[in-house]
Amino acid sequence: MELRQLQYALQIAAERNFSRAAEKLHIAQPSLSQQLAKLEKEIGVLLFQRNTSSVELTHAGAAFMEQAQKIIDAVELLRQEMSDISQLRGGKVVVGSMPITGSHLLPYVLPTFKLTFPDIEITLLEDSSMNLEKLTALGKTDLSLLSLPLVEPSLAYEIIGKELIDLAVPPNHPLAKRATASDTPVAVQLEELKGEPFIVLKRGQGFRKMTFELCQHAGFEPQVVFESSNMETIQSLVAAGMGVTLVPRYIARAPRSEFVPVYLPLAEPVPFRTLVVAYRKGRYLSKAAEAFIETFKKSMAGI
Repeated sequence: MELRQLQYALQIAAERNFSRAAEKLHIAQPSLSQQLAKLEKEIGVLLFQRNTSSVELTHAGAAFMEQAQKIIDAVELLRQEMSDISQLRGGKVVVGSMPITGSHLLPYVLPTFKLTFPDIEITLLEDSSMNLEKLTALGKTDLSLLSLPLVEPSLAYEIIGKELIDLAVPPNHPLAKRATASDTPVAVQLEELKGEPFIVLKRGQGFRKMTFELCQHAGFEPQVVFESSNMETIQSLVAAGMGVTLVPRYIARAPRSEFVPVYLPLAEPVPFRTLVVAYRKGRYLSKAAEAFIETFKKSMAGI
């Protein structure tokens, strides 16, 4: 059964005449009759009673036309929906995000995206970087905001931007004086943090792994005194004098009302993390997903 055969049958039913139906369909009458005969043979029922002046629907024909019209309507609705999506008048994008990154970057991106594409639905899924890689590889998200390196080999990515890493210390910490000593704070060598109590993210977060690797590269293991899954909690504990931590610069720039640590730049070469939007290799990216990536890039450039 072909879609065009349903359309032919519906046109015949509407015109009650083969000649007029063929004319409306822009095909020859013998071809129309041939296609109808093939359809009736396939479904095993007679759809029309033919006579010299007109054709009439059989009981089976009336039931067939009712369902055929529903199919044609559904196909047209599907075609229109796909057209809307292709023209960015509709669609849905499931975006995965690490909490520490999404809370500080997505407020710059989502309002702009919704203003530009008001009919595209965005669904957010927050999780650790480790879990997000797995969910993205399984197709549970269209895109995920992550940082390099990625562990999951089935993921592809587009680079969004690079984010410098800062040091956060308590206001009464000896290093805090460098922040106000001059217009340009004196950069801190990572080696100076040896023996300092560190407050870090819990396991499964990519930035925790990066913190440990930076300290190890500087020749020491961070002495972890507290762990948290929330970067806001970590910064508050630092501000309260419980230890020091490393903080992505976009997060360090975000306004906070209380328990604010002192932020200091790290010495050259300043460590950074590369932010990416990742997706499963070979996965079709809708125009809505592509538009989200482009909006993210533009928003990052303006921060």
